[in-house]
Amino acid sequence: MRIGVDLGGTKTEVVVLDDSGVERHRRRVPTPRDDYAATLAAIAGLVDEAERAAGRCRSVGMGIPGSISPHTGLVRNANSTWLNGRPLAEDLERALRRDVRVANDANCFALSEATDGAAAGRRVVFGIILGTGVGGGIVVDGRLLEGANRIAGEWGHNPLPGPFRPDELPGPRCWCGRCGCIEAWLSGPALAASADPPVRDAAALVAAMRAGEPSAQAAFERWCDRLARSLAGVVNLLDPDAIVLGGGLSNVDEVYREVPRRCAPLLFADRADTPLLRNLHGDSSGVRGAARLAD
Repeated sequence: MRIGVDLGGTKTEVVVLDDSGVERHRRRVPTPRDDYAATLAAIAGLVDEAERAAGRCRSVGMGIPGSISPHTGLVRNANSTWLNGRPLAEDLERALRRDVRVANDANCFALSEATDGAAAGRRVVFGIILGTGVGGGIVVDGRLLEGANRIAGEWGHNPLPGPFRPDELPGPRCWCGRCGCIEAWLSGPALAASADPPVRDAAALVAAMRAGEPSAQAAFERWCDRLARSLAGVVNLLDPDAIVLGGGLSNVDEVYREVPRRCAPLLFADRADTPLLRNLHGDSSGVRGAARLAD
């Protein structure tokens, strides 16, 4: 049995998987925002409930919207800002009295989809989350690649690749403090804000695009172009066997037609057959991948 926990900005989820990947227990609770002590207590409560339902597990895997610095052991780069600067892994190991392995939530997504998801059986997999933020993770031969600084796959905080249009410079300011990050262009809120006038969210923009509204259509075409440019850089560098999309924008059917078509001319290859895949496990991929960390 493996326990996985997905610590999100709005919800925290636990799952127990058996050796066949079958779920034996699942539970979600609201995340106690801006309260570190309450967050620890919520995780401990979910793990305790899971073990009472499915049996004791030796270790716990957890995905977070950030990463643990290998230099300090503290959380960094989390958009759930109350986690930043905290010794989360150490505090959880003390509270749960066992080993806890913590990884970025996009890494967990990639691990899940590469293990028994949309990219199962592929050797090199790049997993992408396109939602409130933009994250990425790399899996090679079934193993998560985190890198020497544990930032492998963080394509969302690279600058948007050119060729640039006049209105793309210097680019919108990202929450990380820089301008023009891929995340600042490709997140769901960024897509919604790019319409003229802006709309309330990405789902509203997609609905307007499908209804033939010109501003929404133009905004969506610009977004697809920017996603294709960004993915071309990934393929030229990593050349994965598959790219799997997750997050809310992965549910937009038009992405899988438009983006590969726009990406192909930008690749340094006579022919590129890198498939762009819709995830298999939906919003369960993150917590299922977290459970895989405990292997």
